[in-house]
Amino acid sequence: MSNQPAREFRIDLNCDLGEGYGVYPSSSDAQIMKYITSANIACGYHAGDPGKMREAVQLALAHGVAIGAHPGLPDLIGFGRREMAVTPQEVYELTLYQIGALTAIAKAEGAVLSHVKPHGALYNMAAEREPIARAIAEAVYRVDSSLILFGLAGSHSIHTAEEVGIRTASEVFADRTYEAGGTLTPRHIKGAVIHDSSTCVRQALRMIQSGEVISREGTPIKIKADTLCIHGDTPEAIEHALQLREAFDIQGIKVRRMGER
Repeated sequence: MSNQPAREFRIDLNCDLGEGYGVYPSSSDAQIMKYITSANIACGYHAGDPGKMREAVQLALAHGVAIGAHPGLPDLIGFGRREMAVTPQEVYELTLYQIGALTAIAKAEGAVLSHVKPHGALYNMAAEREPIARAIAEAVYRVDSSLILFGLAGSHSIHTAEEVGIRTASEVFADRTYEAGGTLTPRHIKGAVIHDSSTCVRQALRMIQSGEVISREGTPIKIKADTLCIHGDTPEAIEHALQLREAFDIQGIKVRRMGER
């Protein structure tokens, strides 16, 4: 019988929030906040506005949830999920602008930012294109080099940020499928979004405990899981969060903010 101690697993559970706009509410924010440890708050480009940002910061503070900026492309109509022909310099500037906006709101509420996670198309562009990844990492570094950058596990986002000199969190997804190359399945492909909560749980446990995910094509992919995302804009988000937390409790997986023991 081995005398080796059982391996301890831990995960940060994050969600994209504050994504209402104007009279359209961020309907699930208050309910889902009690299950997560990190909130990625939209900064007004793909969704959100000053009021929604402030509300999300207040909710995060009330629940002891880490606050992060969630910058996206300037595309409210497309919810930031359509690629735009932006240069690395433009990406650097729009990232600076959005981090700055949330930083000011957080400071006014007595809070500080802990991390940055790009949204949608900007996130995927950074994962696949080194110049875009570098522009985002440089913006984060220049604003506050202590911030953690969330990026797709194994992608340019992680490798480039580490070269720039900022901390990273390798992100995995409970509610998205993967391609054989390790990228997320594009949303226009059927099955890209996982709606069944039990399937989300199985995928999440495999990524955390075994360090792998099975691609849409059936290929096992090695993956590092520091933080796990569920999307707040999906109808099943609250059920996903509930079942994930229950499964983590059963499996002895500690749910902690990044950097928290």
